[in-house]
Amino acid sequence: MGDTSRRPPVTSPILPWIIVGIVVLALNLRSPIIAPTAILGEIQAGTGLNAAGAGLLTGLPILLFALATPLATRTIGRLGAESTVFACLAGVLAGTVLRSAGPAWMVLAGTVVIGLSLTLGNIVVPVIIRREVPWDRVSLATGLYSAGMNLGAMATLLGTGPLAAAVGWRWALALWGVLAVVGMAYWLALVRRRLRDAATEQPDAPETGPASGEVAPSDRSTAGDRTTPQFRRVMWLLVITFSGQSAGYFTTTTWLPTILMETQGLDTAGSGAIASLFQVAAIVGALGVPMMAARSRPWVPMAVVAVLWLSLPIGLLLAPDAYVLWALTGGVAQGGGFTAIFSIIARMARNDSEAASGSAFVQTGGYLAATIAPPFAGWLHTATEGWTAPILLVLAATLAFTIAGLLAVQAAGRSPGPRQAGADPA
Repeated sequence: MGDTSRRPPVTSPILPWIIVGIVVLALNLRSPIIAPTAILGEIQAGTGLNAAGAGLLTGLPILLFALATPLATRTIGRLGAESTVFACLAGVLAGTVLRSAGPAWMVLAGTVVIGLSLTLGNIVVPVIIRREVPWDRVSLATGLYSAGMNLGAMATLLGTGPLAAAVGWRWALALWGVLAVVGMAYWLALVRRRLRDAATEQPDAPETGPASGEVAPSDRSTAGDRTTPQFRRVMWLLVITFSGQSAGYFTTTTWLPTILMETQGLDTAGSGAIASLFQVAAIVGALGVPMMAARSRPWVPMAVVAVLWLSLPIGLLLAPDAYVLWALTGGVAQGGGFTAIFSIIARMARNDSEAASGSAFVQTGGYLAATIAPPFAGWLHTATEGWTAPILLVLAATLAFTIAGLLAVQAAGRSPGPRQAGADPA
């Protein structure tokens, strides 16, 4: 029987608990990066970090997302998915405590630990979705994963400032480690239930996949020559797609408040509120893409997301006074784009190894673009003494997303994916 037959049936009783586990993990995958942004001034005053050092608190984890993905892939192959989840959450907790407890070098060291740990989480989630979630619910699971990341980011963005005012910046950062503790407790309970259920199954029943979450030996080699070239082609297209997505997202996140202050005359509070709309609207996109995917052709969600993404830079160039609308449409797009991209990976991968390697490959390229684009946009602003060139950079990124994303959907649609792969010999 083919490898993809290991997907559990739609009626799997543990599936809702796994989906909740993915969301709980997702809450931890962006909040440690976002938390310092609300109190950078206090951190600089308390540690002596200069502006460049403070920028590393957000830039360093993103760079590690790109550079550490091979390590994450090997870790999943050696430890299995569930153990990798624990390693991710334990590392987030350790890094959060370290970042909150000492001088500047400890703050940066904790940031490195957090970045490495989050990289594990970024790569392992598509593996879990591929292994546990039925084909017709992959987009929904990926959308909830994306929404969970945005919810975690918004909670820390809104809550860290008041916490710092009440208990100081160190405790304000450290207290978010509670999310990691909750995540570890939940996944421990989930694994214990999984093992208990497995112990009661008949000896001939474990066709739904390895309960331990490890990549089975057959999983490492079952991708036949017939599908591997097509899979690689789609992954290359998704590298470009995710690079456009990441460059557009992180450039907008970094510079939108400043753009609005300098071009529209908004104050700090007003520009921050519009930037928050850009983040909150992502939840609509993350959950809207699965709804469209269930009721339309595969290319429709990607096309809708692309149009919304393009509206952000084009709107800021041609109708800048409608910045609230463009922040909302761009926000919906950035949430929906993430879901659309990683749904394709989870659907096409025929085994855990392919899901991990494909996700790592796509994220390496995408997060390298995310590392380079914001400072390049800042350089363009300085060189041109205006914001037109940086906005054109976002337009170029969203055009790359549009073209490569639509080609990837088309190529994935022609690929013999998991629906057909079940007939392949193991």
